[in-house]
Amino acid sequence: MKWSLVILARLHFTLVHGAANTIVQRDICTQILFIGGMSMNIITEERQTAFHNWLKAEEKASATIDKYRRDVNAFATWLSGAESTKESAADYKHYLLNERGRMAAGVNAVIAALNSFFVFMGWGIKLKPFKIQRQTFREKDKELTKEEYTRLLAAAKSEGNTRLNLVLQTICSTGIRVSELRFITVQAVVSGAVEITNKGKTRTVFIPKKLTPLLLSYANGRGISSGCVFITKSGKPLNRSNIWSEMKNLCQAAGVEESKVFPHNLRSLFARVFYGIDKDITRLADILGHSRIDTTRLYLMESGETHRRRVDALGLVMT
Repeated sequence: MKWSLVILARLHFTLVHGAANTIVQRDICTQILFIGGMSMNIITEERQTAFHNWLKAEEKASATIDKYRRDVNAFATWLSGAESTKESAADYKHYLLNERGRMAAGVNAVIAALNSFFVFMGWGIKLKPFKIQRQTFREKDKELTKEEYTRLLAAAKSEGNTRLNLVLQTICSTGIRVSELRFITVQAVVSGAVEITNKGKTRTVFIPKKLTPLLLSYANGRGISSGCVFITKSGKPLNRSNIWSEMKNLCQAAGVEESKVFPHNLRSLFARVFYGIDKDITRLADILGHSRIDTTRLYLMESGETHRRRVDALGLVMT
């Protein structure tokens, strides 16, 4: 039976990337739903591997691929070898929300991963995400201010962590994703611009003039003459977990709440500061690499406290 599952996964993967269209793909999957009398709607390791390879071929971001693989594996573990059906998938969806206490937005992210897997397998299963009312304000304990960002830089500098100091400045002054930090090469710094290819799109991001000499001095001091500027001792590009843990270690010295300190918040700070000056959300979306303006709009949400100050400053209450 194991070899039958492997053949199915490989056949399906070939069809997805060959000349066959979606209808042919699903027809063939339907015809071989049963092999040896056993239901084929079972999530096997072979199928998960094939799904992983498909996501890579689709040029999904590495972070997305890892998350989708974890979400599908978690669902398979919850099923404990049982068949994957619309009913079991829906039960899992509510299990995450009601028993595991996951936020609706987090469950929706899992649903996106599972739906992608179901489409890949051609099982005809599709979960509906939870409807979430659009947030009006950003939570105060999640909004990193410019002053707090400055304190984080000072803390990194006082601890002698020049690399982290420059990583924070690079992400925050360019608006790149932490996963895109690998595109900051010596060659890009010298040219003053970096070409980033991510999520199937390519965009050019300019490196601030004041940042250029800082990065070049750092690279020269560590014997980095080409390639990625920010690397580990083994020469590999810094990854998300490296940066995340180092940032968290700055919180106490900087006097900044841990809930505000993570790489993506630097990107959000860039977006808010840029929009405050330029007021062009379309241009900002292009810089951030967003396909939808709605995504960019989420970055620009202000805290309830900031909104209250704006309302109070209107001066429309007369005494």
